Amino acid sequence: MTSPNSEPASPPAMSSSKITFPHRIPKTEVVSINPSDIKFELSTDPSVHPYEDPTFTTSSSSQTGKAILLAAERLRSSDVPVAFPTETVYGLGADATRDEPVRNIFTIKGRPADNPLIVHIGSLKQARELLRPANASPTEQFEIPPIYKPLIDKFWPGPLTILLPLPPNSKLSPHVYATQTTVGVRMPAHPVALALALASNLPIAAPSANKSGLPSPTTAKHVAVDLYKRVELILDGGGCNVGLESTVVDGLSSPPAILRPGGVSLEQIRACEGWEGVIVHKEDGGNSGGGANGAASGAAPRAPGMKYKHYSPTCGVRLYLPNTDQPTVEMLKSTAFGSDSRVARLGVLRTRQWKELDDEQVEWLRERNVELVEDSLGTSGEEISRKLFGALRRMDDEQVVVVHIEGIEEDMEGLAVMNRLKKAASVVIRRRDV
Repeated sequence: MTSPNSEPASPPAMSSSKITFPHRIPKTEVVSINPSDIKFELSTDPSVHPYEDPTFTTSSSSQTGKAILLAAERLRSSDVPVAFPTETVYGLGADATRDEPVRNIFTIKGRPADNPLIVHIGSLKQARELLRPANASPTEQFEIPPIYKPLIDKFWPGPLTILLPLPPNSKLSPHVYATQTTVGVRMPAHPVALALALASNLPIAAPSANKSGLPSPTTAKHVAVDLYKRVELILDGGGCNVGLESTVVDGLSSPPAILRPGGVSLEQIRACEGWEGVIVHKEDGGNSGGGANGAASGAAPRAPGMKYKHYSPTCGVRLYLPNTDQPTVEMLKSTAFGSDSRVARLGVLRTRQWKELDDEQVEWLRERNVELVEDSLGTSGEEISRKLFGALRRMDDEQVVVVHIEGIEEDMEGLAVMNRLKKAASVVIRRRDV
């Protein structure tokens, strides 16, 4: 066994400017499929991971089977990416080894070119192939760094992305990793995403299937709204059950770091051997928990979600940090710009402490030309995570001018929830601000 060569590939310099999609595709086809129709055969050998080299079956005559085969063929032969569900959010996938389809991901989304992509695989065997240089002997073996074994054993398939070193002469398109010397790799838990990686036999580069900067899509309808006539095929596998993107971890640094919080919590990662001292990267250049310095604010991001404003509806977002008083109706009214002469809509998203406004308060606002769009995200971290992006999109659908959101404590799922909300927020309210 040999380990990957420590000398990384030298990716070309890439512009960080956004790209405008130059044309529309004649038709976007949305195909409904049933994830429960997909069955996997896993390894029963206790010495290897169950997903070392799985196979899957589904009736090729069923709509699900036909759709998987169609999407796999599009990934192999077309330059137009395919949208598909994962357990986190819907992804916009392309063959990670070919330049043109990967470039089209950036074009379709309007994504900054220095923002790297995550590669999705369907087996440990596929993951190890990403460590193989293009000119390596087919008999030469490459191994995933052992620091990741406890995480892979516990969280793959699942909402966890690991950073792997890029080999010299990597098979991946350099547009996948931009200016980085590492690549993020994930084995998704969703049957459709896994089947697609296995059926195509490709590493699939896939960010969220939305216009860059907007809330991530958790239903096929969200994808269709954002990318209508920008993609040819959307696989509709229902709603995403996690609702936030994957956690991205770097085990190649010392100490290991969480670069983006997500579907696996800090507490869960710290419970794994070798990860007890993991730090959380802070975007101001520092870290939580001590350790190495973070990247400078002007540096290219090492993983998605680290640099650019994300997850934002077009309306204004006012985020209230935990233990901040719920805004009064007078405070709500003061943010309904222009409502003295015309009706304005305000959004309120509650979590654990805020109370629903009573009829008298709602009527007080209505008399002042303010309509209220109010909802609860739930109280558990799991429920809040799952509902968050859909609720933000609803605010735009309801044409609210400003949405007021009750934040939660930054533990367990709350770390990822607040990471997304802080990136979406126009204004962050602390106790001293009220």
